[in-house]
Amino acid sequence: MKKIPTQEYAISVENIYRAKVRLGTVARRTPLMEKLSLSERYDCNIFLKREDLQVVRSYKLRGAYNKMATMPKAAMERGIVCASAGNHAQGVAYACMKMEVHGTIYMPTVTPKQKIDKVNIFGKQFVEVILVGDTFDDAYTEAKIYATENKKTFIHPFDDERIIEGQGVVGLEILEDINVDIDYLFLPIGGGGLISGVGSFFKQMSPKTKIIGVEPKGAPAMKTSLDNGKITPLELIDPFIDGAAVKKVGERNFQICQQVVDDIILIPEGKACTTILQLYNEEGIVVEPAGALSISALDFYKDKIKGKNVCCIISGGNNDITRTEEIRERSLFYEGLKHYFVVNFPQRAGALREFLNNVIGPEDDITRFDYKKKTSRAAGPAMVGIEVRSAENYAALLKRMDEYGVDYQELNQSPMLFEMLV
Repeated sequence: MKKIPTQEYAISVENIYRAKVRLGTVARRTPLMEKLSLSERYDCNIFLKREDLQVVRSYKLRGAYNKMATMPKAAMERGIVCASAGNHAQGVAYACMKMEVHGTIYMPTVTPKQKIDKVNIFGKQFVEVILVGDTFDDAYTEAKIYATENKKTFIHPFDDERIIEGQGVVGLEILEDINVDIDYLFLPIGGGGLISGVGSFFKQMSPKTKIIGVEPKGAPAMKTSLDNGKITPLELIDPFIDGAAVKKVGERNFQICQQVVDDIILIPEGKACTTILQLYNEEGIVVEPAGALSISALDFYKDKIKGKNVCCIISGGNNDITRTEEIRERSLFYEGLKHYFVVNFPQRAGALREFLNNVIGPEDDITRFDYKKKTSRAAGPAMVGIEVRSAENYAALLKRMDEYGVDYQELNQSPMLFEMLV
């Protein structure tokens, strides 16, 4: 990645300190916690910046409030508009309630219900939620049109200096609270607001710290843009990690990231799901998919961070409990523990019993079996879902299928068939 002079684009330290003052009575100073279990696992010193414990359970309140607190009174009286996949909407809603300003909030139709409900709770009678489109970008387009037609101020979720300054307070708090030099800082990237603000502060106040951005593999908008040397919109994205899945990064954010980002790691969505489950089961920490990105990245940097001081920003904890089964499923797929097959069974008595006795191992679990007998046919297909205890068990399962001449096809290896059948 080509770097450009810091002073040309970086958000100033002074403006981030001013943002801190504005946020003093509104945003919570979230804890910086040393996590011994993670430190032992990776043989380094790991600190977690817990923005999941913010008032609205994400850092987004900081930028939204800082922006609105610097707007002219006349603009506030006309009302504001924003677009968000969830967390920015909650930050704006909370700011609207605090300032008693009317806000119209556009969100994608696929936004988890938990986030929509939270927007209404935080904003009370001061906000109106409009659901439109399948992605953040769809909602963004409609929100911009509405703001222009009604002469209302649009509160951008990331491409705005006041927004970036507010998010930069996260970095300010980290450096005020820590008593060691940070070697690596891992933080998620969506549109680029958080990493632009925090990265600007760190590069001026802790220039030796390596700033490592983390994006979803299914939505690598910033990495693609930095690799190409220009903002490059993505045609298709996986919206699962909704807090970080955007098709196009901000212009100001891209400029700043060119100078402050040392590396970007792409995290498979399934890996983020594994991290969500581990944090909940082992640490009692509830995070959303975007909030799991920074910790997920540690496995991909484990050799470089040994013996180092590492900070991970947990960006949010707005996870919808109704998504738990999907999160578990994606984790099992990623870890290679859950597999789907189309098995062509002979249509004769005892065929299924032979499959169970000869092929399914003692630790294998059949989680799905769909079969309908076909008349006048020698064989009929069944869809079989099998969960194994380990990757070694899966290899053994395939070996037994081949040894006993089972006619099968792995659906996990055929994305089109998988999407259609599973």
